[in-house]
Amino acid sequence: MVDLRVVPIQDLYPDDYAHCYGCGRLNEHGLHIKTYWDGEVGIARFTPKPYHIAVPGFVYGGLLASLIDCHSIGTAAAAWAQARGLDIERDGAPRFVTASLEVKYRKPTPLGPTLILRSRPIEIRERKVIVETELGPEGQEPTVFGRTVAALLPETMRVSSHHGA
Repeated sequence: MVDLRVVPIQDLYPDDYAHCYGCGRLNEHGLHIKTYWDGEVGIARFTPKPYHIAVPGFVYGGLLASLIDCHSIGTAAAAWAQARGLDIERDGAPRFVTASLEVKYRKPTPLGPTLILRSRPIEIRERKVIVETELGPEGQEPTVFGRTVAALLPETMRVSSHHGA
């Protein structure tokens, strides 16, 4: 079975569902967020570019929300698969989408340092996972907190439902 401490969950999404701007490996213009799972916590790192600016010296809040969103979805997929004993290397990772996202900005996030995201699933259900995430400069206090409700990809979003449309 694949080790998600080494291989990010997003690299195991089926190709049809690997185009997300935030985390899709097949989106050449995307952010390429990578979530690593240690069995309890999802971890991601992201270094904002100078153009990810809000005001001089600080990261744009919309980017921070996007990071929390995609990383939380990756954490949900890993946690849900683990809870069900799925072989994601063989079957591909389950694909979740955002049902709700709450972001709380506690203080400005400086532009420059690598940001670390830590996510923890707090509830795993049949078709949804609730994830709490903290984000901040590596080695410092978190600056942003998020709570995401991740839902299994609905039938209406499945690629097969769009063929011939």
